[in-house]
Amino acid sequence: MKNGIIIDKMLPEHWLQVSKIYKEGISTGMATFEKNIPHWEEWNANHLKVCRIIAIINGNIVGWAALSPVSSRCVYKGVGEVSVYVSGEFRGNRIGEKLLRKLITESEKNGIWTIQSGVFPENIASIKLHEKVGFRKIGYREKIGEFDGIWKDNILLERRSKLI
Repeated sequence: MKNGIIIDKMLPEHWLQVSKIYKEGISTGMATFEKNIPHWEEWNANHLKVCRIIAIINGNIVGWAALSPVSSRCVYKGVGEVSVYVSGEFRGNRIGEKLLRKLITESEKNGIWTIQSGVFPENIASIKLHEKVGFRKIGYREKIGEFDGIWKDNILLERRSKLI
């Protein structure tokens, strides 16, 4: 990490590198219920147009974060669901923390008052990361979804803005 970490806006042309990191996360079985990487058009349609960021080291994308809406109802316009992924090669270098902190700042700049995340209980590193940047556990969703024939639980975490 000679040149440090640069956090920048995610653009459509970053999708190839971003999707490779997403695929790594999918393959762990601990990051998402998703099994396949969506095409850019689908991913783009399902995420907010703001609050899409990437982490770059030496010109390579090594992590990303974005928000998706939790509901189409206007009352929830200020609530977003967090996605944060870091390449396996770069985990343990505080990249996830830098991405989440920047995502918090960007969400508040864009009028988002609550961000939430659903994390599998076995993904202890992700839970600790979220708590480190101000998320709190607000619930436990038992057998919320099925993954490869196994019902999985989810811990719901949220961070309520102190500015909005």
